[in-house]
Amino acid sequence: MSEPDHAPEQLVRAVRAVGIDDERLLQAVRATPREAFVPTGHQADAYHDVPIPIGHGQVTTQPSLSATMIEGLELSGDEHVLEIGTGTGFQTALLARLAADVVTIEMRPDLARQARDNLDRQGIRNVELRIGDGSGGVPDRAPYDAIIVSAAFPSVPAPLTRQLRAGGRLVQPIGPGGREQVLSFSRTATSLERRRMLTPARFVRLQGRYGFSS
Repeated sequence: MSEPDHAPEQLVRAVRAVGIDDERLLQAVRATPREAFVPTGHQADAYHDVPIPIGHGQVTTQPSLSATMIEGLELSGDEHVLEIGTGTGFQTALLARLAADVVTIEMRPDLARQARDNLDRQGIRNVELRIGDGSGGVPDRAPYDAIIVSAAFPSVPAPLTRQLRAGGRLVQPIGPGGREQVLSFSRTATSLERRRMLTPARFVRLQGRYGFSS
């Protein structure tokens, strides 16, 4: 019997289709109901691999793209993770299932409130949500084993490099906003080194003191 189009397995197939076979990540997608993380009126699109509008001229990250970026962090389950750009919390929930704990920061208070409510309703407790300028990271909770940035800038902001521990991984879309390469980096004792290009993509610009000016 085939799965209905609204089943979570629809997204698992989409994630597999972009080449991801990490069973922990696939199980996280399977166990996280995207319909619980999209605005009212968009539930019918929740299990299609498409971005969904969330206000402020923004959309959610396409699930297969989120999965590609998360895979680039190479999480094993013990990591302390920083997420820049919470949105409505779906990617945050995936990270929470794959890491020890997540600190996530969202600059728009209404989106942060939605994300907190969405995560609470799913019983996800290992997430600390901050409201503020994500371009500067969350220094009082550093260092991080992994950092994921869900907005574009031509380079990795210096505070994020400083907050990543030696040996840690960082994934960010690098570009002007709207035309990016999502890159993975690793932190050495002295610098941040590019590892590989994960995928081309289109992201909103990273706003804030260490990003683009509003």
